[in-house]
Amino acid sequence: MNYTLVMSINKFQHKFVANFKCINLTCGAEYSLKDIIYTCSKCNSLLRVNHNISELKKVSASDWKEVFKERAASFDFPNNSGIWNKREFVLPEIKTENIISAGEGKTHLFNSKRLAKELKLSSLYVKQCGVSHTGSFKDLGMTVLVSQVNQLISEGIKIKAVACASTGDTSAALASYAAIAGIPTIVFLPANKVSKAQLIQPVSNGAKVISVDTDFDGCMKIVQEVSKEAGIYLANSMNSLRIEGQKTISFEISEQLNWQVPDWIIIPGGNLGNVSALGSGYEMLYELGLISKLPRIILAQAENANPLYISYQKEFKDFKPIEAKKTLASAIQIGNPVSVNKAIDTLKKFNGIVEQASEIELSDASARADLHGLYNDPHTGVALATLFKQIEKNNIKEHDSVVIISTANGLKFTEFKTAFHEKKIEGINPKMVNEIISCKADISDVMGVIKSVT
Repeated sequence: MNYTLVMSINKFQHKFVANFKCINLTCGAEYSLKDIIYTCSKCNSLLRVNHNISELKKVSASDWKEVFKERAASFDFPNNSGIWNKREFVLPEIKTENIISAGEGKTHLFNSKRLAKELKLSSLYVKQCGVSHTGSFKDLGMTVLVSQVNQLISEGIKIKAVACASTGDTSAALASYAAIAGIPTIVFLPANKVSKAQLIQPVSNGAKVISVDTDFDGCMKIVQEVSKEAGIYLANSMNSLRIEGQKTISFEISEQLNWQVPDWIIIPGGNLGNVSALGSGYEMLYELGLISKLPRIILAQAENANPLYISYQKEFKDFKPIEAKKTLASAIQIGNPVSVNKAIDTLKKFNGIVEQASEIELSDASARADLHGLYNDPHTGVALATLFKQIEKNNIKEHDSVVIISTANGLKFTEFKTAFHEKKIEGINPKMVNEIISCKADISDVMGVIKSVT
């Protein structure tokens, strides 16, 4: 690595610090990252991780870009992680020996040229966050949270277990990273609302999985109560350590686009920590001069779980939780998102839009994009349906550049893909169904089938 760059970073390293800070501007209370705290003890607002930006600015934007580029080319720990190769922007005081990583991040940006041309966009990229250790973007946040827990334990702080409520992906990430660290895990899942692939992941990693006869919001209430017990550490996205890892999506997209910013980014949202993370990452890059503008953000919700969309229709004048209905996009089947205030603040800063997608719309959108080489989970289907709808509404215009955030691997949702092509989802576009053709083991029959489909 460039010696001058290393010296430049090392010169200020001891001044790169972070703490928890209340998101309520009229409060602004601050806490140590060593504190086991999830909401402000003074006003009960959520917290964020606050960085010493003035010290980070003492390293030039061009130097930060160069050091990140050099680290990204490394196979050495911890630079082989897309999160920890930017550790000064995440947890600057973490000790290397306490980092719990599975090489997460560094996921590719799929260039969907054919679909972009079809939609008359200048570019359309899909950030494949599901091509990660446990198959979802939750790895990005969980490596940070579990690493900090590991550091706390190393300093003698008593933590018996980490715990989360989940619709699938969070539990998989937590169970895996905690297993790497040797930390016991407790998971609360809503009964019969999680795919088999998602359910078996935490089980395989040794987590104590408790299936609760309720929905995600009910599980969330339980885990918040459980975490009040001394030594049970809450790992849901209301814990702002999770957001610190997830914000690196913004860093990676920027790097992959040569530090150019797209006009639009579309991200699916359930508990709404992801959109605030996305915004946090872009704000940090902008403040440090690594990018010259901010994108507009569109938050995509399933119509059956759309409390933020309803609030957006009223210009965010109020927000009321709802009872989420069953949706194919099960990971965002959440009616009372804990990060709603962070999400609203982010969308206001980024001139954001909230859109919704019906079950038919998300299914058809997923299948339509699959025909261009993708393999989309239903949540990415929600984001894609939102793209199509916003183009129709003329908010996204010809020649705009768009990035879709794909939050999970389509292989986790084989039942969804199978149901579509077996016509088991009512109301879908039959023209996109691709049925398997049965044929006798006879060359004339085979040739007859080939002629019929070509």
